[in-house]
Amino acid sequence: MSNDSVLKQKSMAFSKRVVRLYQFLTRERSEYVMAKQVLRSGTSIGANIAEAICGSSRKDFVAKLQIARKEAAETLYWLELLNGCDYIPDELFRSLHRDCRELLLMLTSSIKTSID
Repeated sequence: MSNDSVLKQKSMAFSKRVVRLYQFLTRERSEYVMAKQVLRSGTSIGANIAEAICGSSRKDFVAKLQIARKEAAETLYWLELLNGCDYIPDELFRSLHRDCRELLLMLTSSIKTSID
């Protein structure tokens, strides 16, 4: 699939941003519980995409992309909560939220293409 490399690149870039967000939240805001949650779900997106690319079958490929999609949806939740509780500034939130939504849309499109 042609989006594999784009998805992999974008998810890696997003994962790096999530790691930096985690560092900011723990160092600057002393927030550990939600920071760990967004770190886990945000980095899991790319990990599942990498697994999908090396999947043993089309069914396996789609299953891993569906997990990545669920992780992206969860990450959106944590970003919204962190922003709503004033842990992350609006500009940073909008940027991360936009990137995560883009991944979610790309994953949805890739899943639909793979099962049609």
